[in-house]
Amino acid sequence: MTTTPRESYTPAPGAAPLGRMLLAQTGLETRMLLRNGEQLLLTVVIPTVLLVLFSAVDVVDTAGPGKRVDFLAPGLLALAVLSTAFTGQAIATGFERRYGVLKRLGASPLPRWALLTAKTGCVLVTEVLQVALLSVIALALGWSPHGDPFSVAALLVLGTAAFSGLGLLMAGTLRAEATLAAANLVFVLLLLAGGVVVPLEKFPAAARGVLELLPISALSDGLRSVLQHGSSLPLGDLGVLAVWAVLGLAAAARFFRWE
Repeated sequence: MTTTPRESYTPAPGAAPLGRMLLAQTGLETRMLLRNGEQLLLTVVIPTVLLVLFSAVDVVDTAGPGKRVDFLAPGLLALAVLSTAFTGQAIATGFERRYGVLKRLGASPLPRWALLTAKTGCVLVTEVLQVALLSVIALALGWSPHGDPFSVAALLVLGTAAFSGLGLLMAGTLRAEATLAAANLVFVLLLLAGGVVVPLEKFPAAARGVLELLPISALSDGLRSVLQHGSSLPLGDLGVLAVWAVLGLAAAARFFRWE
């Protein structure tokens, strides 16, 4: 019979490696999102229904030759980014802040910046699933995408950064109920006036000049330029998204309140 050294039973308290904590928190955030029926309705069901409905029924004049799905698919990919990175993240984070979840997590060994990074990772994982699903449905509806995948990825990443910054800014400064109302209102307004399903050419020239500076307009127009028209890297749209990303993330870092 052998004996085990007493040192083997000595506890060794301490935080897990940062990479493991970050991966675990990202997985938790993603599972919580995928189990939330309201979030799935916003992030998956609504863009999918709009894509199928407007592609099959001549409800919206897409202003130009070609199939409606070629115009609609890039805009609804942009809407998917908006719904996940901005609306869904703002609402979820706002209520976590209200119920004290963020305060408790902020006191854990996981650094606060790593918690926000995990939330961004959750957004990116969800967007990959959204883009894959919407692309498969659009292809089944006859979509013929063109362009450079690198340009598409650059637009999606910058769009995610821009909307994440704005969503976290709203969640970290407003009350949860106000965030819920404001985020849903912004979602509807940008859906209607951001070039997602209604071409910006349909708006008056004065309003169009302002609408083109919105992040959703830049993202949908940039994706449409690449995927529908086969254009090279749309530097103007990328510039607009980069400005919104820098301003949104900087403001969120400066004004976000954990309690």
